[in-house]
Amino acid sequence: MTDAAEAARVRAGPAEPVAPVVRIAVDCMGGDHGPSATLPACRAFLAAHPQAELILVGRAEALAAARDWPRCTIIAASEVVEMDDSIEVALRRKRDSSLRVAVSQVKAGADGASAAQACVSAGNTGALMAVSRYVLKTLEGIDRPAIAAVMPNQRGGYTTVLDLGANVDCTADHLLQFAVMGSALVAAVAGKPNPLVGLLNIGEEEIKGSEVIKQAGELLRQAADRGHLNFHGNVEGNDIFKGTTDIVVCDGFVGNVALKTAEGAAAMFVSIVREEFSRNIFTKLAALAARPVLQQFKNRLDHRRYSGGSLLGLRGLVFKAHGSSDAYAFEQALVRAYDAARNGLLGQVHDRILSTMAAMPAHTTGGASSAADLAAGLAPTLSPATVSALTA
Repeated sequence: MTDAAEAARVRAGPAEPVAPVVRIAVDCMGGDHGPSATLPACRAFLAAHPQAELILVGRAEALAAARDWPRCTIIAASEVVEMDDSIEVALRRKRDSSLRVAVSQVKAGADGASAAQACVSAGNTGALMAVSRYVLKTLEGIDRPAIAAVMPNQRGGYTTVLDLGANVDCTADHLLQFAVMGSALVAAVAGKPNPLVGLLNIGEEEIKGSEVIKQAGELLRQAADRGHLNFHGNVEGNDIFKGTTDIVVCDGFVGNVALKTAEGAAAMFVSIVREEFSRNIFTKLAALAARPVLQQFKNRLDHRRYSGGSLLGLRGLVFKAHGSSDAYAFEQALVRAYDAARNGLLGQVHDRILSTMAAMPAHTTGGASSAADLAAGLAPTLSPATVSALTA
């Protein structure tokens, strides 16, 4: 290096670190709208994230418009898992579906590397969970994966809730695992190293709730005493929207009902406000004056902003967008997957689970579940062959 070049290098200072590339596999065929929503979302996402690359999976003719896009790779898949397909169809009959091929991009090879760091799909939720569980397997110490998503709260932020439908029946151990995984998610994505956890119940008192909830509360307190969780205690449904805790833990039945109720209530509020402001000329004039406030109100309640539920507990990052996602909602799911991969969510979940379970009493460390237990909650009935495949 010449003296002039060396002097120029010194004046310029040290080089800025180059951000690592994050590669996301996208099931472009999933959801109610398929490529008409996923492709515009992918294009907008790439424009806003120069360090991202996408692997677009779907029927070749449906993805033809993206053939020359920069930072994109197209992988053809000949089949599509429909929204009303059973888990058995998705697992055993449609092995070249866009959903399964996209999830497979996240699976680590013999060298430990994978083609993509995360996968995003708006497809059939049960099929996505079952295929992900079969292809990727669960992390050590995790009996069942859980779906975690965020709901807006009155503090201007959001509350992470899990499980939202992957597991209808849960044990106390499962709820403890959900709390640990949710803590890792919030720590990685929201930058809160010690997020506050609440256990959803019918009252704040420790004596309330079912036996499972009482047992889960005891396990969560034990984990908190050992420094592995920041446990607030029992919370009620309204605490989700108050923002009392960063994380709310519940079984999938309750969580899914809470999610759908919140979405329905938000839609009703927006509809009522629109109706009241449209009654006559005076209310319409009032609406014009209040338009900025009304728009902000609508934005805060817009469930599309919070799209992208994480399937936690797998040996890979998988994110589920709502089946009715439009381009904006699907783009938000891509952003959540990108942030999770960039912040090392998978490693954080793994480390927290191992450290927590190692410190808990022997009966709370999970262990191998039966095939029937692992398949529970994914479908009312599965053939023995499908249960065997799912839990292999």
